[in-house]
Amino acid sequence: MSGTSRTRPSGSSTALSEAYDTALLDLDGVVYAGGQAIDHAVEALGTARDGGMHLAYVTNNALRTPAAVAAHLTELGVPAEPTDVITSAQAVARLMADQLPAGARVLVIGGEGLRVALRERGLEPVESADDDPVAVVQGYGGPDLAWGRFAEASYAINRGLPWFASNTDLTIPGARGIAPGNGAAVEVVRIATGAEPQVAGKPLPPMHRETVLRTGAERPLVVGDRLDTDIEGAFNGGVDSLLVLTGVTDAAQLVTAVPEHRPTYIDADLRGLLTGQPEVTEDGGGFRCGGWTASAEGGALVLEGDGDALDGLRALCAAAWSHAGDGACDLDADKAVTRLGL
Repeated sequence: MSGTSRTRPSGSSTALSEAYDTALLDLDGVVYAGGQAIDHAVEALGTARDGGMHLAYVTNNALRTPAAVAAHLTELGVPAEPTDVITSAQAVARLMADQLPAGARVLVIGGEGLRVALRERGLEPVESADDDPVAVVQGYGGPDLAWGRFAEASYAINRGLPWFASNTDLTIPGARGIAPGNGAAVEVVRIATGAEPQVAGKPLPPMHRETVLRTGAERPLVVGDRLDTDIEGAFNGGVDSLLVLTGVTDAAQLVTAVPEHRPTYIDADLRGLLTGQPEVTEDGGGFRCGGWTASAEGGALVLEGDGDALDGLRALCAAAWSHAGDGACDLDADKAVTRLGL
């Protein structure tokens, strides 16, 4: 069951780590960036885990194996087992295994994570379009993936082979900023072939299915930094979500989000798991959160008051989402958002 149109962020009288049994955490931009832990992530996750919350790490990055991801998390101070990690490589491998015969040869454009996931499902990775593959799969291969790999995929796809992609995230956050993601690489092959891949990763159902099968979560909370993958995936799965502002989404994008991109909760970072969430209430013609009131006036969003900038953002989202209904907000939000300094 997919989500419903949200007109304001929700409040919670208890800590989110107590209200939900499992956190389905994105990695890049949420737990780490460029391989380094994001501020407060290690401590917040440790406290949530010690309080009984199950932590599962759900990533669209198909480059590394679950074992490698778990080892990296443990090294950062977030103890994890390979079974705690769910990747888009696993989701696309299951999608392919459902359609291909056992032992089928698959041309891999990507990293070791894809190869391991394919073998887990009884498929055989190959490296060339001349190795008699019956399908092509493409996943993030890191910044050093050779241009010739895209040509190899194009040769095979132009011969009529089905094409699968782990995910289509256009960007990936790193220590130095935002870099092209697998979606950008998929576009290269799409231009060369005119074909369309079957995609498994967030926000699409194959990834949600893989996550449910591997975690058994009963009251999950999706935690992410991307509106078009993490939050939309939660919407499609009919589960609640927490958007953290440590990755690619900024305040302006959040205010103008369409219904499927509107999170249940908003916080600065993973410390938001450890607290309740303030209520946003209607106040006359506007919406109040903390010391802020936001309203729609004369074609623009107007923000008045002071206090915690996050409360102001929650109030702004309520005013914008309520005004927009089932569409995207068309009000001028620049002045109001700039005032928050987020």
